[in-house]
Amino acid sequence: MIKRRSAVYELLKNRKDTIVINGLGGTCWDVASLGDNDLNFNVWGGMGNACMIGLGLALAQPHQKIIVITGDGEMLMGLGSLATIGVHSPKNLSIVVFDNELYGETGAQKTHTSKGVSLKDIAIGAGIKNSHLIYKLSELKAFSDNINKITNLTFLQIKISKDNGEMTLPIRDGSYLKNRFRNALLGEQSLYE
Repeated sequence: MIKRRSAVYELLKNRKDTIVINGLGGTCWDVASLGDNDLNFNVWGGMGNACMIGLGLALAQPHQKIIVITGDGEMLMGLGSLATIGVHSPKNLSIVVFDNELYGETGAQKTHTSKGVSLKDIAIGAGIKNSHLIYKLSELKAFSDNINKITNLTFLQIKISKDNGEMTLPIRDGSYLKNRFRNALLGEQSLYE
């Protein structure tokens, strides 16, 4: 399995002005480990919301690349979102699920993926045809080199190790994050509208 920090580094090493929405817990720390960025939107406690926030942004900003990075526990909680995303099929959205087969935020209980549930197959069934299950870093590199250029709705289920690595907490002030993100995306005048 791939180390989660290696996976997030591979995915975001050439990110430029890509918007990154990350789910709670481990994926939040993973993205934060690369440093702070005004175009990061951390979904701290909204389990199950990261993909739908990504969809909303992808529809509202069709010329902006959006990457959602979330965990298998959060994705399992929000499976219905895949159907809505598949119906809308925004070409500028990539959903990346770090699958360690655990609910990391609630005590490391095994998730359904540890019993053979395939999030990739569920995504395909929801209409996201460009869906892949990745086990090796070499497989991930093929996507990471081009993820900022992908022009089709994409779903990646990446099998990662159970080790979380060192905790790197991003900013937790929701109002500040919202205003900073909005300003980075829409410009300073948007703060006063």
